[in-house]
Amino acid sequence: MTGPVDERPGEGGQTESVPTEGGQPEGAPAEGAPTGGAGQRRSGLRNPDKAVRGLGAGTLALEALVLLLAIQPIRVVGGDLSGAAIAAIVALAVACVLLAGQMKRSWAWHAGTVLQGLLLLAGLLHWSLFVLGVMFGLVWAYALHVRRVILG
Repeated sequence: MTGPVDERPGEGGQTESVPTEGGQPEGAPAEGAPTGGAGQRRSGLRNPDKAVRGLGAGTLALEALVLLLAIQPIRVVGGDLSGAAIAAIVALAVACVLLAGQMKRSWAWHAGTVLQGLLLLAGLLHWSLFVLGVMFGLVWAYALHVRRVILG
């Protein structure tokens, strides 16, 4: 249990702000930096752009891994998997990896959406690719939603 705190003027209550090299007080936000006022929402992340890029890159990397690992189970369980379907899977996985490395670019999110559509179209080659396309399309839609919520 704690008792009342004895606050003396100049101690504990108000702290003096000391200007830094830029001429601004130490705790003051930099010019042009968001202040978290009523009109702005802060995500609580140190670097929201980097976090969102990581989410996109991680999603695409996971998609590439699942696509490559799915080839053999699809061949064994799902029936006949043609050479064209295997080539499509490998091409989509390579595209996912390459695109994951380009998430700093503004067009990468649009290209990721196109990639999900191509995976859905690959469902014409084998039904299981359509199922994977639906699943990863939903995951990508969620990643886009998180991006919009965090970055605004």
